Amino acid sequence: MYIKKPFQQDENEQNTGDDRRQIKRRHLIYYLRVWDTDYEQLLGHVVDISSEGLMLLSDQPIPKDKEFSMEIRLPDLNGSPQKIDFRATCHWSNNDINRAFYDSGFSFLNSAPEAIESVRQLIKEYGFKD
Repeated sequence: MYIKKPFQQDENEQNTGDDRRQIKRRHLIYYLRVWDTDYEQLLGHVVDISSEGLMLLSDQPIPKDKEFSMEIRLPDLNGSPQKIDFRATCHWSNNDINRAFYDSGFSFLNSAPEAIESVRQLIKEYGFKD
Protein backbone atom coordinates (compact mmCIF):
# COMPACT_ATOMS: atom_id res chain seq x y z
CA MET A 1 0.00 0.00 0.00
CA TYR A 2 1.24 3.46 -0.75
CA ILE A 3 0.01 6.99 -0.29
CA LYS A 4 -0.07 9.07 -3.43
CA LYS A 5 1.65 12.43 -3.42
CA PRO A 6 -0.57 15.47 -3.93
CA PHE A 7 -0.98 16.47 -7.54
CA GLN A 8 -3.08 18.82 -9.60
CA GLN A 9 -6.08 17.04 -10.95
CA ASP A 10 -7.88 17.77 -14.18
CA GLU A 11 -11.42 18.89 -13.32
CA ASN A 12 -12.82 16.06 -15.49
CA GLU A 13 -11.02 13.36 -13.47
CA GLN A 14 -12.59 11.75 -10.41
CA ASN A 15 -10.80 11.28 -7.10
CA THR A 16 -9.98 7.73 -6.08
CA GLY A 17 -10.06 6.57 -2.47
CA ASP A 18 -6.25 6.85 -2.25
CA ASP A 19 -6.42 10.55 -3.14
CA ARG A 20 -8.95 11.39 -0.43
CA ARG A 21 -7.70 9.14 2.35
CA GLN A 22 -6.26 10.99 5.35
CA ILE A 23 -4.93 8.01 7.33
CA LYS A 24 -2.75 5.33 5.78
CA ARG A 25 -4.40 1.93 5.62
CA ARG A 26 -2.40 -1.05 6.82
CA HIS A 27 -2.21 -4.62 5.54
CA LEU A 28 -2.56 -7.35 8.17
CA ILE A 29 -0.71 -10.64 8.55
CA TYR A 30 -4.08 -12.45 8.76
CA TYR A 31 -6.75 -12.69 6.09
CA LEU A 32 -9.57 -11.74 8.49
CA ARG A 33 -13.20 -12.47 7.70
CA VAL A 34 -15.81 -9.72 7.83
CA TRP A 35 -19.43 -10.64 8.46
CA ASP A 36 -22.71 -8.81 7.77
CA THR A 37 -24.29 -9.24 11.21
CA ASP A 38 -27.80 -8.31 10.02
CA TYR A 39 -27.89 -11.43 7.82
CA GLU A 40 -25.09 -13.53 9.41
CA GLN A 41 -23.39 -13.73 6.01
CA LEU A 42 -19.72 -13.57 5.17
CA LEU A 43 -19.14 -10.31 3.26
CA GLY A 44 -15.48 -10.86 2.49
CA HIS A 45 -11.94 -10.53 3.84
CA VAL A 46 -9.96 -7.50 5.04
CA VAL A 47 -7.43 -6.31 2.42
CA ASP A 48 -6.33 -3.24 4.37
CA ILE A 49 -7.63 -1.25 7.32
CA SER A 50 -7.26 2.03 9.24
CA SER A 51 -9.08 3.60 12.17
CA GLU A 52 -11.41 5.25 9.62
CA GLY A 53 -12.25 2.42 7.23
CA LEU A 54 -11.26 -0.72 5.37
CA MET A 55 -11.02 -2.35 1.97
CA LEU A 56 -12.72 -5.69 1.58
CA LEU A 57 -12.16 -8.48 -0.96
CA SER A 58 -15.34 -10.40 -1.80
CA ASP A 59 -16.70 -12.75 -4.43
CA GLN A 60 -19.71 -10.49 -5.09
CA PRO A 61 -19.95 -6.73 -5.69
CA ILE A 62 -21.09 -4.76 -2.63
CA PRO A 63 -23.91 -2.22 -3.14
CA LYS A 64 -22.55 1.34 -3.14
CA ASP A 65 -23.85 3.77 -0.47
CA LYS A 66 -25.34 0.93 1.59
CA GLU A 67 -24.80 0.86 5.36
CA PHE A 68 -23.82 -2.41 7.00
CA SER A 69 -23.59 -3.75 10.53
CA MET A 70 -20.29 -5.61 10.37
CA GLU A 71 -18.08 -7.79 12.50
CA ILE A 72 -14.44 -8.79 12.20
CA ARG A 73 -13.80 -12.14 13.85
CA LEU A 74 -10.27 -12.38 15.19
CA PRO A 75 -8.10 -15.50 15.44
CA ASP A 76 -8.74 -17.48 18.63
CA LEU A 77 -5.23 -17.40 20.10
CA ASN A 78 -6.07 -17.64 23.82
CA GLY A 79 -9.11 -19.91 23.77
CA SER A 80 -11.63 -17.06 23.70
CA PRO A 81 -12.81 -15.78 20.32
CA GLN A 82 -12.79 -12.01 19.94
CA LYS A 83 -14.65 -9.78 17.54
CA ILE A 84 -14.92 -6.14 16.57
CA ASP A 85 -18.43 -4.86 15.81
CA PHE A 86 -19.01 -1.67 13.82
CA ARG A 87 -21.20 0.04 11.23
CA ALA A 88 -19.77 1.05 7.87
CA THR A 89 -20.85 2.44 4.50
CA CYS A 90 -19.63 1.08 1.18
CA HIS A 91 -18.36 3.91 -1.05
CA TRP A 92 -17.20 1.91 -4.06
CA SER A 93 -16.98 -1.66 -5.34
CA ASN A 94 -14.92 -2.65 -8.40
CA ASN A 95 -13.48 -5.78 -9.95
CA ASP A 96 -10.20 -6.88 -8.40
CA ILE A 97 -7.19 -7.52 -10.64
CA ASN A 98 -8.41 -11.13 -10.41
CA ARG A 99 -11.75 -10.62 -12.17
CA ALA A 100 -13.39 -13.36 -10.06
CA PHE A 101 -13.31 -11.02 -7.03
CA TYR A 102 -14.33 -7.50 -6.03
CA ASP A 103 -12.57 -4.84 -3.95
CA SER A 104 -14.87 -2.55 -1.95
CA GLY A 105 -14.05 0.54 0.11
CA PHE A 106 -15.83 1.21 3.41
CA SER A 107 -15.74 4.01 5.97
CA PHE A 108 -16.70 3.42 9.60
CA LEU A 109 -19.84 5.21 10.82
CA ASN A 110 -20.01 6.70 14.30
CA SER A 111 -18.29 3.66 15.71
CA ALA A 112 -17.99 3.38 19.46
CA PRO A 113 -14.62 4.47 20.85
CA GLU A 114 -14.04 0.86 22.00
CA ALA A 115 -14.43 -0.39 18.41
CA ILE A 116 -11.97 2.21 17.07
CA GLU A 117 -9.49 1.34 19.82
CA SER A 118 -9.92 -2.36 18.96
CA VAL A 119 -9.10 -1.58 15.31
CA ARG A 120 -5.99 0.36 16.38
CA GLN A 121 -4.92 -2.56 18.57
CA LEU A 122 -5.59 -4.98 15.69
CA ILE A 123 -3.32 -2.91 13.43
CA LYS A 124 -0.64 -2.72 16.12
CA GLU A 125 -0.65 -6.49 16.74
CA TYR A 126 -1.31 -7.87 13.24
CA GLY A 127 -0.24 -5.09 10.86
CA PHE A 128 2.80 -5.42 8.63
CA LYS A 129 5.57 -3.12 9.79
CA ASP A 130 6.81 -0.46 7.37
